[in-house]
Amino acid sequence: MTLRFYDTASAEVRDFVPLEAGKASVYYCGATVQGMPHVGHVRSAIAFDQLTRWLDYRGLRVTVVRNVTDIDDKILAKSADSFGADFQDEPGAVREEEWWALAYRYEQEFEKAYEALGVQRPTYEPRATGHIPEMHALIQRLIDRGHAYPALDDSGDVYFDVRSWDGYGSLTRQKIDDMQAAPDADPRGKKDPRDFALWKGHKADDPETASWASPWGAGRPGWHLECSAMASKYLGARFDIHGGGLDLRFPHHENEMAQSQAAGDGFANFWMHNGMVTFEGEKMSKSIGNTISPAEMLELAPPRVVRYYLGQAHYRSVLDYRPTSLQEAAAAVERIDGFVGRATRTLASADGSPLAAGHGRVPEAFEAAMDDDLNVPQALAVLHETVRAGNAALTAGELDAARQALVSVSDMLRVLGISEAAAPARDDQANEALKVLVEAQLEARARARASKDWPASDAIRDTLAAAGIVVEDNADGATWSLKRD
Repeated sequence: MTLRFYDTASAEVRDFVPLEAGKASVYYCGATVQGMPHVGHVRSAIAFDQLTRWLDYRGLRVTVVRNVTDIDDKILAKSADSFGADFQDEPGAVREEEWWALAYRYEQEFEKAYEALGVQRPTYEPRATGHIPEMHALIQRLIDRGHAYPALDDSGDVYFDVRSWDGYGSLTRQKIDDMQAAPDADPRGKKDPRDFALWKGHKADDPETASWASPWGAGRPGWHLECSAMASKYLGARFDIHGGGLDLRFPHHENEMAQSQAAGDGFANFWMHNGMVTFEGEKMSKSIGNTISPAEMLELAPPRVVRYYLGQAHYRSVLDYRPTSLQEAAAAVERIDGFVGRATRTLASADGSPLAAGHGRVPEAFEAAMDDDLNVPQALAVLHETVRAGNAALTAGELDAARQALVSVSDMLRVLGISEAAAPARDDQANEALKVLVEAQLEARARARASKDWPASDAIRDTLAAAGIVVEDNADGATWSLKRD
C-alpha cells in the first residue's frame, strides 16, 4: 500500500506515512454556524468523508475531529441583525434571537445536511465555546515564547506577532510585506497591522454572554486560535492531516499553523484543501443571484444523486454547477442502480441462492486511483466500466462474471458512500415496493421485445409513462426514473 496525498505546505504529492502505525488522525474545519449551510460547506464535508472512508478501507484506525465555530464576529453580527427593525432571514429564523441560540439553530441545519448526504459523523465534534481554558493556555505559551503580546491600547486584545515567527507565510508562500492588514481588530493596538487577534477584549456593545474572564481581561477568542486549541486538545501536538476548503488557506490556516508551531507544536503533517464550487464558470454570489444551496439541490434530486454530483470531481479541482448537473448525476446513478437491480434479479432467479454481499475488496485499478491523491474521477471510471462489463456478462449469460461484477460494484459504492445502504432511509417501504413493481413491468416488456411483440412492449411503456415513470433503452437494457416536474 502506497498512499499519496497532495500537501499544500510542501506543494507536492507525498507518500502518506501515519505518524503512528496503524492509525490516522484527521482534523478538518467544520461550520462557522452563522447561517444556513452552503454548497461549499457540504462539498468539503463530502471530500473529507471520502478521505476518511478510504483511510478506513486501507486498514487504518481513523480519528476524525470536525469543529463547530459557535462564537465569532459573524455570529454576533447576525444575532444583532435579528434585533433590528429590518431583520430578514431564512424561514425559521427567530426575531430577537440570542447569539448562542442562533448558533445552535444553524448547527442543527448543518447536521441535517451532513446526515442527508451520507457524511459520517466524526469521532468528535468540539465546539469552540467549550474550550476557553485550552485557548488561554495556548495564548500564554505564545506570550512566554515572545510570539504574542497584549494590545498596546489597553483594549484587552492579545495579538500574534507575525514578524516574530520566521515561518509566517510559508503555507501560502507569501512575504509578510505583501500581505494585507488583518481586519479582525483596530490596528492602533498592534505592533504591525498584519498581527492577528488571539483574544478580543470585551466591547461595550458586545453581549455579556459572549465574554469570558481571562488573564488579559474579559473577552472572547479569535477565530484562528479556536482551531489550534481544539486540534491539539484531541489529536495532540502533532497529527496526520488538517483539511478544509481552499478559501481557508489564508488567513485561517496560515495563522493556525503559525501560532501552533510558534507555541512549540508540530501541528499537521499534511495540509489538504478541497476546491471551490462555481456556477457556470463564475464564483457563486448572492448579489448576482447565481447560487444554489444544498437544500435546493435536495429538492431537485435524491440525496445519493446530490452526493454523487458533489463528490465526483477530484477534491482539489473546481466543481462547476450547471442547470443540467444533477440530471447528469442522476443518469449516472441510475445506470449503476439499473445494473445492480438487473444482476440481483437475474442471479437470484438463476440458482435461488443468496447473493454475496461483497468481499470487501475493490478492484486493483480502483485502489490505485484512490491511493493516488484520492482520485475519485478515475475511481468512478473503474466503477462504470465494471457496470458495463457486468451488463455485457448478463446479456451473454455469463453469470459468474456478472456475479463478480455485482460484488465489485457493491464494494466500490460502499467505499464511496453512495450505496443505497449508505443513504439515509426515506420512505424505504414505498420506494422498494415501487422498485419491485416497475422492474417487474420492465422484465415483462423485455420478454415482449425479445419475442418482437411490439404492441405489448409499447403498451407497458405507455402505462409506465402515464404513472410518471420514464423508461430509457440502451445497449445494456432498460433503465427507469421518476419524471421530474
